[in-house]
Amino acid sequence: MSGRERDRIVDIALDEKSIVRWSPEIEHERNVAIFDLLERNSFRLVNGFEGPYRLFLSLRDATLILRVSEAEGERSCEVALPIRPLRRIIRDYFMICDSYFQAIRGATPSRIEAIDMARRGLHDEGAESLTEVLRERVAMDNDTARRLFTLVCVLHLRG
Repeated sequence: MSGRERDRIVDIALDEKSIVRWSPEIEHERNVAIFDLLERNSFRLVNGFEGPYRLFLSLRDATLILRVSEAEGERSCEVALPIRPLRRIIRDYFMICDSYFQAIRGATPSRIEAIDMARRGLHDEGAESLTEVLRERVAMDNDTARRLFTLVCVLHLRG
């Protein structure tokens, strides 16, 4: 099996008990992020077992838990990540997403474009921060980090 076939996520699930509220927009974002992630990703445990991997994301108190297992399910590990380093970006991202979803219901195209640019910028910042805090445990490309950041935000939603 080549590195490209090994260094990837082949299945991902979110702990639905960690999620407090849903909206159609959030459900859509979650579904798109999972679909895109499974279609194309680059993910590898640093100094860990080889993939391909199954990933289960959950929240425990203020800690993001990535339960990573082999596709066959024989070996697994947990990567715990305090959410604190991402809290400000997640909060700002929620606010800009709310503005964006409101804007697409009636704002001018230039207003929607400006909000969307800000939203993408925060999304990139969140992906970079996620990559940085996981760097010693997980290696991933930028697109994978962006999709994972979206899923972290979905998990972080509170009523």
